[in-house]
Amino acid sequence: MTGDRRADGDGDGGYVHRPSGEPAAPDADRRFDWRGWVLVATVAFSFLVVPGLILLLPGYASSFGLSLRDAYLVLPLLPAFLLGAVAVWSAVRSRGA
Repeated sequence: MTGDRRADGDGDGGYVHRPSGEPAAPDADRRFDWRGWVLVATVAFSFLVVPGLILLLPGYASSFGLSLRDAYLVLPLLPAFLLGAVAVWSAVRSRGA
């Protein structure tokens, strides 16, 4: 151990002392796969689609059988339930890993 990060083989970060001498474990489980895209789609739906529907609502609320008051109460519940379900799903999945 010379104190030089490049010589110690740790060129991308600072020095980390590991008493056992084992190398840092790679984060192989931290990939952005379809589960990440589910989260991105949920956030996009919650922050782009539903507010857009609320803005366009006066013309379309009656076509879904909702009054304007009903639509303003029901539409924000969709992303709330969806984000809650994705949060629970992701928490349960991360506990099992």
